[in-house]
Amino acid sequence: MTTVTDDYADLIGTLDLPGKITLLTGATTFTLAPCDAIGLGELRLSDGPTGVRGLKFSGGRTVALLPNATLLASAWSEDAAYEVGRLLAEEAMAQQIHVVLGPTINLHRSPLGGRLFEAYSEDPLLTGRLAAACVRGMQDSGVGACLKHLVANESETDRNTMNSVVDEATLRELYLLPFEIAVSESDPWSMMAAYNDVNGVAATEQQHVNNEVVKGEWGYQGLIMSDWFATRTVAPAANGGLDLVMPGPDGPWGDALVAAVESGEVSEPVIDEHLRRLLRLADRAGALGEPRDYPADLPAPDSPRRREQLTRLAAQGITVLTNRNAGLPLHPGERVALIGRHAIETIDMGGGSAQVNPPYQISVAEGLGLRLPGDVAVVDGVEVRTRPVPARGGFLTNPATGEPGVHVTLLDGAGAVIEERHAPAATTVVGVDDDFDATVSTIRFRARINASGPAELGSMGVGSWHVRANGHEQRHELRVSGSGIGEELLAPPVATGTVEVNGGDVFEAEVLLRPPGRDAAAAGTPAAGVGLYGLIARAAPRDAAEVIAEAAAAAAAADVAVVVVGLTEEQETEAVDKSTLRLPGAQDDLVYAVAAAAKRTVVVVNAATPVLMPWLNEVEAVLWVALPGQEGGHAVAAALTGDIEPAGRLVTTFPAADGQTPAWSVTPVGGDLPYAEGTFIGYRGHFAGHTPAPRFWFGHGLGYATWDYADVGLVAGAPVPTVTVTVTNTGNRPSREVVQVYFEPADPAQPVRLAGWRAVPATPGRRVTVEVPTDPRSLRRWDTANNGWADVGPGRLLVARGLGDIRATVPLTTG
Repeated sequence: MTTVTDDYADLIGTLDLPGKITLLTGATTFTLAPCDAIGLGELRLSDGPTGVRGLKFSGGRTVALLPNATLLASAWSEDAAYEVGRLLAEEAMAQQIHVVLGPTINLHRSPLGGRLFEAYSEDPLLTGRLAAACVRGMQDSGVGACLKHLVANESETDRNTMNSVVDEATLRELYLLPFEIAVSESDPWSMMAAYNDVNGVAATEQQHVNNEVVKGEWGYQGLIMSDWFATRTVAPAANGGLDLVMPGPDGPWGDALVAAVESGEVSEPVIDEHLRRLLRLADRAGALGEPRDYPADLPAPDSPRRREQLTRLAAQGITVLTNRNAGLPLHPGERVALIGRHAIETIDMGGGSAQVNPPYQISVAEGLGLRLPGDVAVVDGVEVRTRPVPARGGFLTNPATGEPGVHVTLLDGAGAVIEERHAPAATTVVGVDDDFDATVSTIRFRARINASGPAELGSMGVGSWHVRANGHEQRHELRVSGSGIGEELLAPPVATGTVEVNGGDVFEAEVLLRPPGRDAAAAGTPAAGVGLYGLIARAAPRDAAEVIAEAAAAAAAADVAVVVVGLTEEQETEAVDKSTLRLPGAQDDLVYAVAAAAKRTVVVVNAATPVLMPWLNEVEAVLWVALPGQEGGHAVAAALTGDIEPAGRLVTTFPAADGQTPAWSVTPVGGDLPYAEGTFIGYRGHFAGHTPAPRFWFGHGLGYATWDYADVGLVAGAPVPTVTVTVTNTGNRPSREVVQVYFEPADPAQPVRLAGWRAVPATPGRRVTVEVPTDPRSLRRWDTANNGWADVGPGRLLVARGLGDIRATVPLTTG
């Protein structure tokens, strides 16, 4: 890679105005245009919070599926975050990707947020420091990171039009702080501006945030790109600090921005500055000058190296919420009844742009069955979905290859075959990143059914469908509701019916993307045939009472019942927020029935964000496992048996009931979503008494040992206030403790906040002295009157195992 001068003036000076502006909009969905005249190669971007998907939205290459962000963050480990960054960089380099679009560092403001599974935590300090470590891991390997989404983008309802109303102190102390920390500690090469408005100004046009704060006060030298299709204007966005419009090749800039410069609305030096930042990104990532050489020996997504990493990273974030009467770990030789739909179809990733195509996904049933051979009886649970999903788990196979999935044929308007492809997830996307000239008009699906009995069969995607199986036919028109941008991809319409099938039956379907003789827009079909299409196929849902009775009988016959419950990508997804924290379906009834019948009951919660647990006092143990990635079943099994200690600590507060959080509603009123709770989100508001005490506090997690704290004090002469404490493992197993330090200001107008933490391993009986420095950014407040930072004032430091288990306090005078 050739390094050129930092201001790139010589390169910029060789281009005319249209040539400059052409480079400031993407060339395709995930690439930027090359320019041979200045030695600029194609710059390639990829979605990437939980895996580097590549240049295709769907149907791309097989890549590693990581545990989700809340699970990774629950390790409270910057070393682990750095390892994740290195892993993502390796996955990117294997595809010659220059920039990974992540990490997501928005905060968990309300537990209803549908996209919280992509973001680390409700706390800005924990979020910022983990993000900085992840960014360093990526960029130390020469792959650019992209912090997202700038800023106040904590919910999905009306996300393209909503206005986050946030006072300056709250904006600075909470929502900008993770970005500030990451800029200071890791110099991320790019950021992404969000869809929403902030205080009446679009995030892509934010003179205050983008120019004054990020590029001005922080001295940020990287690039700010738009979220996909987020840019609405020409001059306001160009003048408001946005450097790059995505995706391309179309967008609001192009000739319109050329005209804006020529008319004086935008000055050409502004354009030059945008281009300078783009060239700096390309230079750093190896797309400017001599082409970069990529390693040829990177681990494959299913390699032993990846299997070990992903199992360990998932297991160490798994969190023990309760553990009465030694409910966990499981004891050798016990007969285990493993119960629940999530045990069989474990949810390993959320919905939307975070989805990837993994080599496999290990269920809890597979993982525990391999770890405890002969001791596990698996029983299905109640239905957990309201919306049918594409075929999973080998229910359908490709007749041509025998692989799980379906055979797909794409045809043009004349009926000629454009392409044939295998779709392992029983879905395919058209119109987004197609790499052929013809336009897809018809899609044909063909698959073999691998089960007998009543089956729910159907289709997904906008168009005119004809579905056939075992002599049964269905015809239906599917259209979008028009409720949001991207619905054809993120929430396509579905239709199903129940059909009696036999193993080996062929399931065929055909969809016409443009219904003949009708206006495409009026029919609800995208003009370019853009959408996600697929086959629905699964065993037909059974009566809940019958399923629950079977589960209770299995529990009664076992030594221990392990019930796996949780959410699905219906609730944890891009573009949709939740309306409740209750488990979907009759899962609560299932837990109650099993607990009443079993000698001992363990509940595994397969959800990335808080859920309600009305049965909590009826069970011995609860293990929170989030969305554990492709090795999820192995990781959960290792945690259940104690082969890997589940030493995670919660990164967000679990409320006791719906509505009992400082911030709850995510529905804008008149377009506005006021952040009325100010800086008292999550644990801060609960601790101040603004809302009832939560079910589980931020920072909570038991592990498999108990701990004593002693000799707490301040380290004399330390450059920042530093707590010293001696911790002793009083349990009977090696364990890892996370010593947490919070600052509680004396001023009641200022909330308690995390100030530092330190993790320490110890064998049984071992005493370890730990020093925990506080982060200076936790000891300040934003002084609105003087438009600057000020000391927060005196208070006390709380030394804790989570805010629900404070072990000591230390007075602190700041300033």
